[in-house]
Amino acid sequence: MSKVVVIGTGTMGVGIAAGFLASGANIVMLGRTSDKALACLDSIRSCANSLNTEWPKANPSLQSGSIETWQDWDNVDFVIETVSEQLQLKQDIFALLDQRVPPHIPIGSNSSGFPISDIAKDLPTAHRMFNAHYFMPAHIVPLVEIVTGKRSDLALAEKLCQFYRAHGKKPVLVKKDIPGFLANRIQHALMREALSLVEEGVATPDDIDTAVRYSFGFRYAAVGPMTQKEISGWEGMTLAAELIYPSLSNITQPPSCVTNLIKSGKTGIAKGAGFKDWPTHEATLMKQKYEQRLKAAFEVLNIAPDQD
Repeated sequence: MSKVVVIGTGTMGVGIAAGFLASGANIVMLGRTSDKALACLDSIRSCANSLNTEWPKANPSLQSGSIETWQDWDNVDFVIETVSEQLQLKQDIFALLDQRVPPHIPIGSNSSGFPISDIAKDLPTAHRMFNAHYFMPAHIVPLVEIVTGKRSDLALAEKLCQFYRAHGKKPVLVKKDIPGFLANRIQHALMREALSLVEEGVATPDDIDTAVRYSFGFRYAAVGPMTQKEISGWEGMTLAAELIYPSLSNITQPPSCVTNLIKSGKTGIAKGAGFKDWPTHEATLMKQKYEQRLKAAFEVLNIAPDQD
């Protein structure tokens, strides 16, 4: 039975721990204080139940403790850090782990913004350190990006990918430590064009959502963009690209349609407004729909599954 240590008790940490627990792994949850770690165990169990109600039959353990005082690394297969996006905080934690965690155990950071080369800078065991980047909600979205830094061991990264596959996730190996890793680069390329179309008055945010969800987004639950073009043929894509590429947005800063929203405090559902107003009952309903649809999409991904 695998054993995973999760450092950080926020939403991502809870989701990551729940995913491993639901797949039968033993979990150690570490927080700034023992009480903080203990307080999130019920949430981890609840998330695990939403994935697999049978997980208690495997009888995995769920422990908690303090980051500063934890010393038991026996039989640990993987350590992952999920604390807030502060580079110095992550560097401090990794320096601590560098000294405490036996050198054969891989260590990951869920950071979406800081490359592991910076987090693990100058540490003696940086070869076993990687970005292990999840997407919210971490217990549902299958992808985990395993990103190698300047000193990361590629063979160990590949073993970490195998570890994730054994626990029901879909890892991708990113061999260069570039901004945004893999999925976020593709996502931001789409968002740059979508926001530019709003800025230029070409379409509304709702129409953009509809266009994506009911066209290529709909297809991407079945196959990714590369395979979809293998099916449809690359010649049509390249002919269209010659016409479309020159007109695509190449802005290097987010456009005013979104920066003005942020300046006015309209940052989305959490603040009650973004491009549209979100009364509490509508926000609650949308979050419920979002999770239901993600779970349904997860089932679609299991139809005629790919072979790893």
